[in-house]
Amino acid sequence: MTKPIITRFAPSPTGYLHIGGARTALFNWLYSRNMGGKMLLRIEDTDRERSTDAATAAILEGLAWLGLTWDGEPISQYGRVDRHREVAEELVRLGKAYYAYETPEELADMRERAKAEGRPPRYDGSWRDRDPSQAPAGVKGAIRIKAPRDGETLVRDRVQGEVRFPNKDLDDFIILRSDGNPTYMHAVVVDDHDMAVTHVIRGDDHLTNTARQMVIYDAMGWDVPVWAHIPLIHGADGAKLSKRHGALGVEAYRAMGYLPNALLNYLARLGWSHGDDEVMSIEDMIAWFDIDDVNKGAARFDFAKLEALNGVWMRRTGDAELTDALIETLPYLEGGPKMLEALDDRKRAQLRTAMPGLKERAKTLVELADSAGYLFAVRPIAPDDKAAALLDRDGKAVLAKAHAALSGVSDWSAASTEAAVRDVSEAAGVKLGKVAQPLRAALTGRSTSPGVFDVLAVLGREESLGRIADQIG
Repeated sequence: MTKPIITRFAPSPTGYLHIGGARTALFNWLYSRNMGGKMLLRIEDTDRERSTDAATAAILEGLAWLGLTWDGEPISQYGRVDRHREVAEELVRLGKAYYAYETPEELADMRERAKAEGRPPRYDGSWRDRDPSQAPAGVKGAIRIKAPRDGETLVRDRVQGEVRFPNKDLDDFIILRSDGNPTYMHAVVVDDHDMAVTHVIRGDDHLTNTARQMVIYDAMGWDVPVWAHIPLIHGADGAKLSKRHGALGVEAYRAMGYLPNALLNYLARLGWSHGDDEVMSIEDMIAWFDIDDVNKGAARFDFAKLEALNGVWMRRTGDAELTDALIETLPYLEGGPKMLEALDDRKRAQLRTAMPGLKERAKTLVELADSAGYLFAVRPIAPDDKAAALLDRDGKAVLAKAHAALSGVSDWSAASTEAAVRDVSEAAGVKLGKVAQPLRAALTGRSTSPGVFDVLAVLGREESLGRIADQIG
């Protein structure tokens, strides 16, 4: 019987869910869903000084916002310390590990001697074959694994291919510190084994760790998982990803107005592709994803491409769904909470009605909220500089004629108001824009907006005529 596919995402709660971590979670999630398996979530919180509950909460919230659901309850690595200790002590009993009693000063001297002799600064194995009876009284030793000294360790990786590590480069590393706490290297192996993880999909910066972790698997006689080390994400300039490139927490992308589907689509395309397909739904990605198709080379993060893709997704999203997405995002946007405070049932309905015109011009929810700002403006509107320039004496004269014509419109709609304004422009012998521009400035306080006749229709007769009248003076 074939074992079920189980992947895991194992973030450290020392900060927010950054964009690289989100892509790792996505690849694990896609592969498990494609194979009909499960993705587990493990919080690697053994670093008690740097791990925080706030960071854990932020990671869970970020995953939930992206829709990357995990199976079962999140597992705390720190909560499994007794099990990690048990396995380390079992390895000592099996003769596969041993207690070492060097002081920090002795270890420092060992490294300095190695450097002076031109050798790598590694542990020299001085306690590897010593009799335990030689242990200094009252001193708690650290447990070190007996790493192989000859030959090589072969890592068969689904992304990187076969990677070989000379065993002479693998020292007898610590698996349990003298204070009884496990090292990351050891805890990860025990957890992955106990959680029955079949596929470890993680960043290729862990590749050297894998060679060491295989020593523990071999020592315990455990099945080694399938490895897949995905390339890191670089900036558009090819340099290591930093905050200036986009190495931000997922919550920052939410505040920048990106849709979860668009962000997932973009992250999937960073290092993986399916033919020439650029725009992919979640269902498409699940159906198409294969870890063997991930590229070896580093992917480059490009904000311009993300923004363009987000614009495509906004136009593809239904008006009601996009309205809900915007409202849900308002608490995270600058000025959003104030808009949310003013959002009653009437404003919500207006926002929904205005959405077709709003989303055609916006690439992010920030731009969408900005374009929708006219709906929340309170009379009398204070026009910005460009709009004020349109409301000079000539502009107000045209505006007065438009107000008179629109006052006679009873069946208020985009079409009926456009017909009335066209009559004004023809009677005055000017182009439609000469009337529409001051009209837009009066209605929205800006020189640019969605179509002015759509604005009239959404605001309604009373509000529109009131805003125009305010500017005529």
